[in-house]
Amino acid sequence: MMKTVKMNFIALLSFAFVATAQQSKNEVHVKMDLNVVNNDRVMVTVTPPKFKEKKTTYFIPKIVPGTYSEDNYGQFIENLKAFDKRGNALSVAKMDENSWTINDANKIDKITYWVNDTYDVEDTHDIFSPSGTNIEEGKNFLINPHGFIGYFKEYAELPYRLEILKPSNLYGATSMVDLDKSDIRDEFLTTRYAQLVDMPIMYSKPDYTTFMVDGMEIILAVYAPNGRYNAQQMTSQMEQMMQAQKRFLGKVDNTKKYAILLYMSDVQKKDAGGFGALEHNTSTVVVFPEAMPEDQLIQSMIDVVSHEFFHILTPLNVHSKEIHYFDFNTPQMSQHLWMYEGITEYFANLFQINQGLITEEDFYNRLATKIINAKRFDDRMPFTKMSKQVLAKPYKDNYLNVYEKGALIAMCLDIELRTLSQGATGILDMMQKLSSEYGSNKPFDDAELFDKIVSLTYPEIRTFLDTYIAGDQPIPYEEFVGKMGVAFAEMEIPQNVFFVGQTPFITINPSSMELMLIAGIDLPAFYEKLGIQGGDVLLEFNGVKYNAQNAYDLISESMAWKTGDDIQVKFKRDGKEADVKGKVVLPTQTVEGLKADENKQKSLRTSWLKG
Repeated sequence: MMKTVKMNFIALLSFAFVATAQQSKNEVHVKMDLNVVNNDRVMVTVTPPKFKEKKTTYFIPKIVPGTYSEDNYGQFIENLKAFDKRGNALSVAKMDENSWTINDANKIDKITYWVNDTYDVEDTHDIFSPSGTNIEEGKNFLINPHGFIGYFKEYAELPYRLEILKPSNLYGATSMVDLDKSDIRDEFLTTRYAQLVDMPIMYSKPDYTTFMVDGMEIILAVYAPNGRYNAQQMTSQMEQMMQAQKRFLGKVDNTKKYAILLYMSDVQKKDAGGFGALEHNTSTVVVFPEAMPEDQLIQSMIDVVSHEFFHILTPLNVHSKEIHYFDFNTPQMSQHLWMYEGITEYFANLFQINQGLITEEDFYNRLATKIINAKRFDDRMPFTKMSKQVLAKPYKDNYLNVYEKGALIAMCLDIELRTLSQGATGILDMMQKLSSEYGSNKPFDDAELFDKIVSLTYPEIRTFLDTYIAGDQPIPYEEFVGKMGVAFAEMEIPQNVFFVGQTPFITINPSSMELMLIAGIDLPAFYEKLGIQGGDVLLEFNGVKYNAQNAYDLISESMAWKTGDDIQVKFKRDGKEADVKGKVVLPTQTVEGLKADENKQKSLRTSWLKG
């Protein structure tokens, strides 16, 4: 890849800094060799500066930012040893799942240990796949650094230099700058441990594209084990989306390089099964099944990557001290998940209507769905309290509500700001002011945020914050959307022919592993019109054979079906096979949706959606 003179100059400065750091020994050096994989494990060697203390502790993170769960990455570490300069082993005691105490710390030359990955043992833990790791010799290494590299508290604020030896045919996609231009060695330098673990790397055979968005270099890297997808297939949509996001964000700009790392899981084997994404300050890791239909994959990429990209506003630019000085093993959580995740999720939807990527009807349907989903959680649980105590029950059981009610809090706050300003300003203006006030290197005190928001907006906003975010009062959504000329209305929403909500229509015959319709229940008209009934075995759809092994592929394909599409099904009844052709008829479900009245609040609504 071509580099500009400016980038080369930056690299030279980085090399000078590395040389200085090496001379002063004032850095932590980490080495990994991806050429040597032992029993699906990679060895890590850590060389710290000289200790003055007689005892120290090496930590692997218990929790990392953005996950809000205690995942204990130390469980994947084996055989941790410490050595002096002569190669003599020092005394090491494992204190708990994530920490090792080393005696004679002043003699430490290096520590070594083996790291297991998380993807092929996902049935043994609850780690969300985008925050997990993969080791597949010669093919793919997904390196979320928190799963490979730990820290000594004494040196967590020192620079970290990461050296990775690798096969020459594998490319490491990351938002970091590689200081070594050879094809068998990469070298990265970060300012401190917290920055290192925020910089994931994905090694695989080169499949990436780059493009510029308003002065920001974007790299899109894809690993698809069966070759069904490649980076080029989705580049135009990602570029269009991120151009739209930058237009929407305006002046917010704090990174010159951003990496999208897409790992596509092979659902036919033990592989990643938690689909979605995890944000980082300058990158995002995305995991989706390779079996997804292309149009569904593209829309999912737009939805999840746009959410993660908006995190460059918060928490990157606007965050509390709990996040800025994050403790990876005894964390203190912030009370403002409503902002970090809720506003981010709201923006991921608002910008799409704002920039013409979805229709007004689509936008209302998304909000209506969030209202329905939010009702599944405790509607009287104060959001600040849930956020502060999210690692403990019952609060952690309500965490997913940050993407439902959290986004609705942002919507209602946006509406309130638009109403008070007669359409002139909204929640994006508020966040831009907060970004100017703080920025990436100036965290706020958790308790001061509400006062700051009120000082930057209107006194009336205090009531909203105290009542609906810190308080236990359910939000009267009808009242808020009514200010924009929008009202609740019953709507028919298309459902899937294989399940509606949590109710499935198909099951698996345990003896033959064939798919079959459940007998004795009311089935959608789709089957009746095709002459298929409960108890029938489903063999093929549109010429493709399905069974228990590729049932997920069928479900994924069906997500793209629309009423009126042609369909061909082969089924079996009483041992006899039959082929039928017909049209898809999707079942529908009556839900409470949202609809705008064109004769009410049109100007204010336009400022909300397009301002």
